Amino acid sequence: MIETTKLLALLQVPQLGAQKIGRLLNEVDFTVFCDYDREQLRQIGWNEKQIQRWFNPDWRWIDTALAWAEKPQQHLISLFDVEYPFLLRQISTAPPILFVKGQTEVLSMAQIAMVGSRDYSHYGEYWAGYFASELVKNQIAVTSGLAIGIDGFCHQKALAENGITIAVLGSGLDQVYPSRHKKLAENIVAKGGALVSEFFPDQPPLAENFPRRNRIISGLSLGTLVVEATLNSGSLITARYALEQGREVFALPNSVQNPYSQGCHKLIKDGALLVESIDDILETIAYQRQDSVMNRVTQPSLFSTEQAVSSTQEFTHLPASPPLAKNLPNLTACQQQLLAQIGLEPISIDDLAKACGMGIDNALIELLNLELLDAIKQVSGGYVRC
Repeated sequence: MIETTKLLALLQVPQLGAQKIGRLLNEVDFTVFCDYDREQLRQIGWNEKQIQRWFNPDWRWIDTALAWAEKPQQHLISLFDVEYPFLLRQISTAPPILFVKGQTEVLSMAQIAMVGSRDYSHYGEYWAGYFASELVKNQIAVTSGLAIGIDGFCHQKALAENGITIAVLGSGLDQVYPSRHKKLAENIVAKGGALVSEFFPDQPPLAENFPRRNRIISGLSLGTLVVEATLNSGSLITARYALEQGREVFALPNSVQNPYSQGCHKLIKDGALLVESIDDILETIAYQRQDSVMNRVTQPSLFSTEQAVSSTQEFTHLPASPPLAKNLPNLTACQQQLLAQIGLEPISIDDLAKACGMGIDNALIELLNLELLDAIKQVSGGYVRC
């Protein structure tokens, strides 16, 4: 509980995104870090604003989160807990804290993410239903984002087949969005599934939250199936996260005249696996699925007792790694190119893509990663540096 409380305080420190927190936890034993004084924090690159917030967190947020987790079927899982899903723990931007409503053990089930457009055709509805049904019949959970359209339909079909489905929200779990899916969310929990969010329970649905929650959808899953998507669909963001995370990407082919096929066909051209039946998925994930089951049984907490002792000895002195708050981790060439164009004045996604010679969809995914690093932020009119 002490570690969870401290993590909740760490989440309030400005300019520390999930990736920087992950680096911190990998470099320093957390119990040792919690005893750092102000001078030690300065030596690892923290500024005065960060130090002040760390020593003076807003306890209302912490107390509210802890009280929320005391209610039936409501859980707060940290990276230190054995219940934290193994696959999600492997990604570089793993959320330090997960809020979960429902059954926590289903997060470690073999999962396939199913995503698609808000608007969909009868063709998309039919095949989304087919794959959702076949996945749960094969004891694979269906994971999606509770959105209107293909996402919601996949959840509903999985429930109709008495299967397990998991919904990852872009809002707090007490602020279910869209509101028309509140009953669906209740049914997911009632039938043994789970609702998941990295956001505090009362946090409202903000537009910038939805693209970043997509990394959790793909991160929980062995692979992501895109059913129907336009070229500008948010589903493609989930697919690109899956690729970055080393997960499988599946895409359903369609008529070239169907606008909802363009996103899927682009993914196939870029190397996604074209799927025609459930066997295409089952054969591809057979090995990973077996490995996932083994990890679910044996995964340790983030720091075992032996690791904690070793880490305490190793980091008695301050680490010689680059300061966390001043130096960003190694950026990709695309990220460096984008960052060079972003200053204190807002610049639009269109202007950024043009200046860097990128497609808007590729620029968007890199900008989201830079946001997760707290290198930039989205404001009215575009992006600015933090």
